[in-house]
Amino acid sequence: MRKPISKPEAAATLADWLQYLESIHATAIDLGLDRVREVARRLGLALDGVKFVVGGTNGKGSTCAMLESILLAAGYKVGLYTSPHLIDFNERARINGQIASDADLIAQFEAVEAARGEVSLTYFEFTTLAILRLFSLARLDAVVLEVGLGGRLDAVNIVDADCAIVTSVDLDHTDWLGDTREKIGFEKAHIFRPGRPAVCSDPQPPQSLLDHAAEIGADLWLFGRDFNYSGDRQQWAYGGRSQRRSALAYPALRGANQLLNASAALAALESVRDRLPVPQQAVRQGLLQASLPGRFQILPGQPTVILDVAHNPHAAAVLAQNLDNMGFHPYTHAVFGMLSDKDLAGVVARLGARVDNWFCAGLPGPRGGTGEELAERVRVALPPPAAGEDSPSVRAFPDPAAAYAAAREQAGENDRIVVFGSFLTVASVLQALGRKA
Repeated sequence: MRKPISKPEAAATLADWLQYLESIHATAIDLGLDRVREVARRLGLALDGVKFVVGGTNGKGSTCAMLESILLAAGYKVGLYTSPHLIDFNERARINGQIASDADLIAQFEAVEAARGEVSLTYFEFTTLAILRLFSLARLDAVVLEVGLGGRLDAVNIVDADCAIVTSVDLDHTDWLGDTREKIGFEKAHIFRPGRPAVCSDPQPPQSLLDHAAEIGADLWLFGRDFNYSGDRQQWAYGGRSQRRSALAYPALRGANQLLNASAALAALESVRDRLPVPQQAVRQGLLQASLPGRFQILPGQPTVILDVAHNPHAAAVLAQNLDNMGFHPYTHAVFGMLSDKDLAGVVARLGARVDNWFCAGLPGPRGGTGEELAERVRVALPPPAAGEDSPSVRAFPDPAAAYAAAREQAGENDRIVVFGSFLTVASVLQALGRKA
């Protein structure tokens, strides 16, 4: 924990506030809802409109982006809350597709600070309350909220979802959520509410999730049973309980799992269509306009540069599949930066054979580490090369920008560079390129 700093003054900037919020609680993560519920009560928080809460190990961000885009195309006023951000904190809150201003966020921080009194809040809890209050003042038709960590004890779970979505259940954040899919599924299932739609797009949901949904009487929508998709090279179709949407263009978001995420979004919309009817044209337009930086994002130009925030084995397996679906590239260079508490061996196992050169980058913060430490872990995790093949090269760099510069220098114009392993890694390279998220 940083040493507490004094409360920001009237002229404080957003950066001042964020620095203050990082200093006011003993730990960065402190799961539990009692403190955040108490401050929400003092604030009198009440969200208008239909509330979608989206959890899951991977696919949350994409599903949220598609829901927002489709609802905006249908003419609704929509709030979107996601985390973490890539470059600017403001990315976490959007109203009608517009990122929240510094002034809007500071006004809500001041309100939460005044209301919390003696209650200590983590950075995430404090900022979640501020953004929920921003949404509560905006008279929205729909609110899309991404769960930060798990579900049961995440601050977002103070909101009773009109429709909850769990996109996938796999191993990540095991120190907090448990070390099996069953334990993690139990945590994520707690965003479901009795009698309300509960969408699960994981093709093999853990029994713990099914049991909790049944125990509370949630209206469970399962992929493969209640909704599905089909497609050919030109177009795809969604089929739900009583609604079919045909001749859909493929989502603008790239990657093998995006139809699964899109079908979850369409199941959620079907489940609340009596309150939020969405015409077919809005679905088509919304899927084509949805954007989400850092999810198999391919930059224009040569060599081909792919940005992906994949940071667990499940996401790495999807990234590997997406790389396999690309055209031929003579060499693949990985700009790789990963936090020390992640399953590096599991990630490398799924991508090792596809990468010819590893450019390992140091990351900042208590969960970061040096490029040298990361490179040594990668060398240990790499599978032995096949007979007659060379081992991949593994080099260390102080940060992702330096690793990326070296990869660009080595790559031929027909090669590809894959930047992955953490939001921090992708953000650092985006900033080095002078790009906004």
